[in-house]
Amino acid sequence: MTLTLYHNPDCGTSRNTLALLRAAGHEPDVIEYLKEPPAPAEIRTLAEQAGLTLRQLLRRRGTPYDALGLDAPTFTDDALAQIAHDTPILINRPIVVSNGRAALCRPSDLVFDVVAAPPTRLLKEDGAPVLQGIRLSEPSLQRLASALTADHLPVDDLAEPGRTFFKYLTLDGETVGYGGFEIYGKAALLRSLVTLPSRRRSGIGRNMALILMRRAFDAGASDLYLLTTTAQAFFGKLGFATIDRDTVPAALRATRQFASLCPASASCLHRRSDP
Repeated sequence: MTLTLYHNPDCGTSRNTLALLRAAGHEPDVIEYLKEPPAPAEIRTLAEQAGLTLRQLLRRRGTPYDALGLDAPTFTDDALAQIAHDTPILINRPIVVSNGRAALCRPSDLVFDVVAAPPTRLLKEDGAPVLQGIRLSEPSLQRLASALTADHLPVDDLAEPGRTFFKYLTLDGETVGYGGFEIYGKAALLRSLVTLPSRRRSGIGRNMALILMRRAFDAGASDLYLLTTTAQAFFGKLGFATIDRDTVPAALRATRQFASLCPASASCLHRRSDP
C-alpha cells in the first residue's frame, strides 16, 4: 500500500494522524505542503479523491480565506486551486491519500476511512481514545434510546425518517456513546449526543462531537444548529454561539425537536460547518 500524508507538523490534528498511521503499521510519504505546495492540478485531484469540492478542501479559520473573499461564486475551481497553491496555508490538513482515495482527516479518527484500523485502543495527544462511528439502522436504536432516556433526553422521534444516528466505539470495540443529526438543505440539526456515564470526562464527548460535525459537513451541511439545556459551555468550546431561535431556518424550527420535544428554555446554538 502506498500512503501519502500532506502534513503540517505545527498542527496537532496532523501530528495525531501521522502517529495513528504509524501505530497502525504504516510509514507514509510525508509532504510538508507549506514548504512544498502541491501544484494546482494536484490540489484539484486531492479534492476529487476526497469527494469534496475545491472550496470544501480549503480552510477558513486562521487563514486569509475571508480576507480574500473566497466565498464569492465568481472564483472558478481553477482559480481556487491556483490561490491555494500560491497561499498553501489555505489547504486544510491533514490529507491522507491511499490507493487513489483521499481523506481530509479532521478529526484524525477519519484516517481509518482510508486505511484499516488496528483492533487495539489508540490514544491521541490529549489522551482521548481514537473512535470509530458506525451508522445505526432502525432495529439498532433501542440502546441509543436507553442511553438518551437515562440522560433525560428526548427519544419519541428516533425512528422517524430523515434522522441519521451513529454508535461510537473505541478501536477495540467498546461502545462509548451515540450521536446523530437531521439535514435540512444546507443546515444540520445536531441531536442525541450522549457519552455513556463510565466514559465521561475523558475527552470522548468532544471527540464524538467533532466526528459527528464532520459527518454532517460531508452530508452537505454548511451550518450546524443544536438545542441544549445543560451543555452550552461544552459546545461553546467547539465554536458554537448562542443565537435567537427566530434566526434559525424555518425547516429546523418545524422539527419535533424545536416544536415540542425540547423545552422552550433550551438554548439554541450555531456554528459554521467547516471541518
